[in-house]
Amino acid sequence: MNPHPLQQREQDLMQFYSYCQLGMTPKQFYTKWQVNYEEMAQICDRSLSTVRRWFARGKNYRRPMPADLRHLALMNFLLEHFEEIPKEVLQKLCFPDESE
Repeated sequence: MNPHPLQQREQDLMQFYSYCQLGMTPKQFYTKWQVNYEEMAQICDRSLSTVRRWFARGKNYRRPMPADLRHLALMNFLLEHFEEIPKEVLQKLCFPDESE
C-alpha cells in the first residue's frame, strides 16, 4: 500500500491539529464528570496508581503527561457532543479497523 499524498486541505488540517490546544486536567475532568479513578485510568490508558498520583499531594504527586490532558479533553468533547456526532464518524474514530 502506497502512502496517500497530502493535498493542501490535508496539510492545513495537520497544521491545525499540530497547534491545537486541546487539553483538560484530571481535576477539571473529575469535577465536571461523575467518574472514578478507574474510569479515568481507562480513558487515559494509565494504571490506577498513576491516576491516584495525579490527585495526591506532596511527594506522591505526579503531573499528568500532555497526552493524558489530551485524552481527557477529547473524552470531554465526546461526552459533550455525543448526540451531534454521526454514528459513522464515531465508528471510524473508535473502531477504525472495523469501519474499513
